[in-house]
Amino acid sequence: MVQSRAKDVDGYLAEAPEERRDALGRLRRLCLSELAGFDEVMAYGMPAYERAGVAEIAFASQKRHISFYLMRSDVRDAFEERLSGQDMGKSCLRFPGPGSIDFDLVRDLLKATAASPGPIR
Repeated sequence: MVQSRAKDVDGYLAEAPEERRDALGRLRRLCLSELAGFDEVMAYGMPAYERAGVAEIAFASQKRHISFYLMRSDVRDAFEERLSGQDMGKSCLRFPGPGSIDFDLVRDLLKATAASPGPIR
């Protein structure tokens, strides 16, 4: 998907490829359930979750993968061992397709993010 111009997450999910909608919806539900006190917004053409106006989590349907963005380096560092076998950039965890998403890992990353207040480094 090229960067979305959707105004909200519902619109984003509606325009996502049909074969990815269930997985993207599940990512959204996890974010909403685990990130209490965060605001769901559209940022840079993708769903993002902000605390105090700062995006800490986002996800996107890319051309070749589904991306999960984890902006907190403290959480990435704490999960270094579990993330070591994943396709991970500086802050982007890439899943080749809907069936490859490790939802247990994502849930744990979301819980750790919610439990880590303070500035992002």
